[in-house]
Amino acid sequence: MSVSVADAMVAREGADDERFQDAMLKDVSRTFALTIPELPRALRTVVGNGYLLCRIVDTIEDDPGLSSAQKRRFCTFFAQVVARRADPAEFARGLDAVLAPGVPEAERLLVRETARVIAISEGFTAGQRKALEACVAIMADGMAEFQERKDPAGLPTLADMDRYCYYVAGVVGEMLTRLFCEYSPAMRRHEERLMTLAVSFGQTLQMTNILKDIWEDHRRGACWLPRDVFARHGFALSDLENGPRHAGFAQGLGELIDVARSHARLALEYILLIPREEEGLRNFCLWALGMAILTLRKIDSRRDFASGQDVKITRRSVKATVAVSRFSAGHDRLLRLLFVFLAGMPRPLPRGA
Repeated sequence: MSVSVADAMVAREGADDERFQDAMLKDVSRTFALTIPELPRALRTVVGNGYLLCRIVDTIEDDPGLSSAQKRRFCTFFAQVVARRADPAEFARGLDAVLAPGVPEAERLLVRETARVIAISEGFTAGQRKALEACVAIMADGMAEFQERKDPAGLPTLADMDRYCYYVAGVVGEMLTRLFCEYSPAMRRHEERLMTLAVSFGQTLQMTNILKDIWEDHRRGACWLPRDVFARHGFALSDLENGPRHAGFAQGLGELIDVARSHARLALEYILLIPREEEGLRNFCLWALGMAILTLRKIDSRRDFASGQDVKITRRSVKATVAVSRFSAGHDRLLRLLFVFLAGMPRPLPRGA
């Protein structure tokens, strides 16, 4: 058992909710464990709770041993648990019993602790609980749908990839926006615009993950790339194994990088609508966006990469992102200049994207 999981076990036995969630976040997501402490204290527990709820849905989606029918059943069951219409202990027992042997121990522990994760949300406002419930309901239904449609030869179109990104990450952006707007009256004045931009923010992060994880997904029999984009460049995703040696594959990858950068430009507009005095909120978003942009740069410079490790940004880059974000968070013009310097000038989004 790893030290991090042991920490979570200790936290489970008597620690307060915030310490429990901090321990679990360190186990299941180093990125969120890094960024959540930047948030105002009033938001840390609810955002951490929301992430852990989403991570349980991710665990169902990622399990290689569950059939698509089982994934649909457990996703639906969990959405009912979050909505207080089903027993979390029964859900946890049922899912834990069928998880594949290779599922990380930290995720197993999170599933077993479903009842506590749900109980923590009892202390949230009605608006916060509604935001979390809506996110999980949409995510669970969408992930189950795409597991039923999973094809090692990819998704049919870029529009399908957009929908997948929405279900996996866009809804998280919407959830965060609802939570931020309840917290900040100044943000609430821009809520409609923020909700639209939040989807692009989520798509930036998810497209980056999809591109980085192409080969890991391929080995699991999954592919979330759009066939139509690569077909325009003369490459068939059914031949993905030979992608790194095919010019058409590199060109299709470049087109998707451009789409992701275009969404990143809208993600920056989202950040600029956060009041300058809310530097914690800005940093929370800037760190995620900055790391995505740097990852896209690495993918673009090495389109023949063979593993996510080949394009993973270094710890030094992460530290630089944190330092630059903290220095520039309150300066809109500087943030725009940094974006152009790091991401370039992306093409306009394709119609319908």
